[in-house]
Amino acid sequence: MKITILDDYFDTIRTLPCFAKLRGHDVTIWNDHVQDTDALAERLKDTEVLVLIRERTKIRTPLLERLPKLKLISQRSVYPHIDIDTCARLGIVVSSSQHADTPSYAAAELTWALVLAAMRQIPQQVASMKAGHWQMGIGTTLRHKTLGIHGYGRIARVVASYAAPFGMNVLVWARPSSLETARADGHAIASGKAELYEKSDVVALHMRLVDATRGIVVAEDLARMKPSALLVNTSRAGLIVPGALEAALRAGRPGGAALDVFEEEPLTDTAHPLLNMENVVCTPHIGYVAKDEYEVQFTEIFGQIVSYTQGTPTNVVNPAVLANSR
Repeated sequence: MKITILDDYFDTIRTLPCFAKLRGHDVTIWNDHVQDTDALAERLKDTEVLVLIRERTKIRTPLLERLPKLKLISQRSVYPHIDIDTCARLGIVVSSSQHADTPSYAAAELTWALVLAAMRQIPQQVASMKAGHWQMGIGTTLRHKTLGIHGYGRIARVVASYAAPFGMNVLVWARPSSLETARADGHAIASGKAELYEKSDVVALHMRLVDATRGIVVAEDLARMKPSALLVNTSRAGLIVPGALEAALRAGRPGGAALDVFEEEPLTDTAHPLLNMENVVCTPHIGYVAKDEYEVQFTEIFGQIVSYTQGTPTNVVNPAVLANSR
């Protein structure tokens, strides 16, 4: 089959052991990022199987209607970037493993790295040295501080487990079923969202972006945070009301932020306010970008392709399409 892989920025996928699963297929890999519909339609005109790396490229109706040979989209995790209803109408199968029992340790590790980097001002201190200066400020330790976790899923549980060795207390607020899990794990439960934001020295967001969670963090929540507190978001930018974080940081509550996700990605506008605040540490959505994590993810993605070619598609998110698939 003709398989196309988009957005493999560093040509990493062909180096993974699991790439052998595609042996015998005609595979094309693109290393740049393109969102223009005309350009994508030209690139994908002969594609039968499209492999996506998370949400890097949006696959919308105007594009899908110009891809008559496309039979399968194979990816991993959530799919707000794909017009699923259009895929069903056109007979395109979408397979996406939700890895319900597998946390992203890479994302959890990056979350903790951002906490440490921001609290100890590591990027700013490095920049100061490179500019020919010495120390530029005084950081803060984590010991005896409170880590507030908003949302308590697979990644949040791993992040919470990192707190104890650093001498931190954990406080959780989440939906009722997740609170039961957090309580069983021995963590303190906030009386509500307000207490979480008021009492925490670090607040980490760990929720999927769905209709119920979009904009769940509002200006009032941020205003409750301590002037010394840090907000960390390695989940999705849409969890926060647009513009609320920038305004809150200018107002001094919270005192800083560490972010791996943004409203528009890739974020290449050097004038963006978040990239120009001294109290903000930004990384370019690299929570899942680790070779070990890629091997886990693409083992599943390529496995979905193998299953499809064998006539037994797996992890199909639009199962009605199977009755009239291409």
